[in-house]
Amino acid sequence: MAKFITAAEAAKLIPDGATVGVGGMGLSGWPEGIACAIRDSFKETGHPCNLSLKQGSAMGDWGYGNGFVGWDRNPRENGPDTEHGVRGVTRFGEAGPGLVTRWTSAHIGSAFTLCDQVRANQIESYCLPQGVIINLWREIGAGRPGLITKTGLGTFVDPRVEGGKMNEAARKSDYEPVKLIEFNGEEYLFYPSFKCDVALLRGTIADENGNISFEHESVINEGFAIANAVKHCGGIVIVQAEYLAKAESLNPKDVKIPCNMVDYVVIDNDPKHCWQAEGVYWEPSYSGHIKKPLNAIDRLPFDARKIILRRAAMELRDGNIVNLGVGMPAEMAKVVNEEGKTNDIIMSTESGMVGGVPSPLPSFGSAYNPQAIITPNDMFDFISGGGLDVTCLGIGEIDKEGNNNVSRMGSRLTGPGGFVDITATTKKVIFVGTFTGTKKTKNPDGSITKTEFPKFLDKVSQITFSGKFAPKDQKVMYVTERAVFELRNNVLTLTEIAPGLDLQKDICDHMEFKPIVAEDLKEMPKEIFQETWGGLAKYMEQK
Repeated sequence: MAKFITAAEAAKLIPDGATVGVGGMGLSGWPEGIACAIRDSFKETGHPCNLSLKQGSAMGDWGYGNGFVGWDRNPRENGPDTEHGVRGVTRFGEAGPGLVTRWTSAHIGSAFTLCDQVRANQIESYCLPQGVIINLWREIGAGRPGLITKTGLGTFVDPRVEGGKMNEAARKSDYEPVKLIEFNGEEYLFYPSFKCDVALLRGTIADENGNISFEHESVINEGFAIANAVKHCGGIVIVQAEYLAKAESLNPKDVKIPCNMVDYVVIDNDPKHCWQAEGVYWEPSYSGHIKKPLNAIDRLPFDARKIILRRAAMELRDGNIVNLGVGMPAEMAKVVNEEGKTNDIIMSTESGMVGGVPSPLPSFGSAYNPQAIITPNDMFDFISGGGLDVTCLGIGEIDKEGNNNVSRMGSRLTGPGGFVDITATTKKVIFVGTFTGTKKTKNPDGSITKTEFPKFLDKVSQITFSGKFAPKDQKVMYVTERAVFELRNNVLTLTEIAPGLDLQKDICDHMEFKPIVAEDLKEMPKEIFQETWGGLAKYMEQK
């Protein structure tokens, strides 16, 4: 039977040098109250310290505040919200360096304080594929030596490239989170199991015995797998819950972490510590409590992003199972919905959403009206097994070999998320993004100067997707508002150009290399450049 304690008491249970596992996506599953108590304890006493943090998904809100301020704030341009701070893993950096000294994650970009410490080499930072980290918990829990997979070959995760190491502190360390091996005459990557001492998790309801329900959560996260792994290692499992229920009053099918895997429970019903997703305290259509009318979902404004997503959506076919990534890709769901085709495909996210309309930021990972919510462990098994027909993911930097970098852009650290896992096995991969990037600079007089920079480079600064290692039967496209490219024979090839544009002036002059131009170069469909479209169905209904 679990023991009920306060968040401050929970913070004192974590030993210095412990390896700590957390689970969830965004703020779903994130124990904000316990995290704040750990921060405060470190600030006051210097303990716990030197923690090794292990996480799969992005855990935080991208620095937009904690919901009591406007979501249009950009913390990098306007500074942090000093009244409320920011939520998520970034709490661990608010008291200064030393609390976390090693950080292994698939996505780190939403934790600004810790990223600052990574850039200063105060933390060793390692980024691995999200599906690998999430399913490695199961290997640990079952007492197996690790995970063998082809996921990551040829990318920055490959030991022959960077070994997943994101900074100089990691490169100087003797810690190797991934190894290249040969099995049955083929190359694989081996991700070794590790010892984990503490699990910090969150559910919605805890009964008096410590059984945990995810009643209001939008994601049925990997909490069970983490708890099982930590118990196998002889560690402790601490779970924050919003509500307390009588013993054995929960429907046993609703219990996602049983009491035999829970050592301590912290009841925290402060709304600021119990957000379902980054953008909302609770949206009942995310957790399956209601079905929201599809016409109540916002439409995208008519701009370059909408044109890009329309062209990408033309590659979908009725009956497809589609994954949508974070950022612009997630907004394809709104284009599909506006065109009345939501019920003709199954849209999904790696968090475990199946069907419905995936939500974009600030609540990515959740979905309006999902048909099913499965664990991300199960979703990544489905993805790695080749179950997806199409994925739509973002463009960061592209080079002539078709490599795509979305994980590290100069000093901006992000990580791959599920990008590496998804692109390794999906039949059709569509990368979307504007043709060039725009940098905003704030001038002394308060005005903003916008500078355009190229995204199509001689060489990407980090390989998140490898054109060379793309499966031979995989179709790979790069869709922008000016042009469409395909990966043909492991080379980036220009296949379409927007109406009225000049190939040299509007395309080639804005690239660092001269692209191969397809002999059958086509014009992008004029209809998608009109404010009102209504033409998606004729493409999706094709065989």
